[in-house]
Amino acid sequence: MMAFEITPEEQAELDKALYDALNPLASAIRSRQTGLPADRMWEADPIEVTLSVLAAWKVMDAEVRQLTARAAATAGSYGASYEQMGAVWGITRQGARKKWPDAVSRSAPATARRNTLALFGGTAELVQVSSGDWSWTGVGADGASAAVTDGTRHATAEEAAAHAGAFLKEHSLDAPDHS
Repeated sequence: MMAFEITPEEQAELDKALYDALNPLASAIRSRQTGLPADRMWEADPIEVTLSVLAAWKVMDAEVRQLTARAAATAGSYGASYEQMGAVWGITRQGARKKWPDAVSRSAPATARRNTLALFGGTAELVQVSSGDWSWTGVGADGASAAVTDGTRHATAEEAAAHAGAFLKEHSLDAPDHS
């Protein structure tokens, strides 16, 4: 597995940034628990002070987990695989799938689904593309044809059918001439 390591200087900068972010949170937690002003936090009982620091780290840990899950989902949305995410995290593909179960969308079936729609004397073909979204092409009763060439995709077959149906209605033999 690929490991991403940081230099000792980067580690020192990271530690400082984390402590700088942690201290105001720990002070606020300590102040709420004791009623002491935040600037007098360190005057409290050492056990209570260290427990407030621990509580602040718990809050930061939960936030880091959420940010990590968001980063994994973003990587998955751009096409990263569980194998790649696992390599970055230092775990197996299966471990990455377990850690971030929704990060990578399931592949569409190898064969695309197709439906034909016949309305108003014309036809349209609805096609599910590899991303799972739907597209359509159509030929109206008046001979006009349409193909989605601008990359527009629809989330469901029903949505694609509605757009295709609107095209077919507009290009039926009974449609008013728009010229």
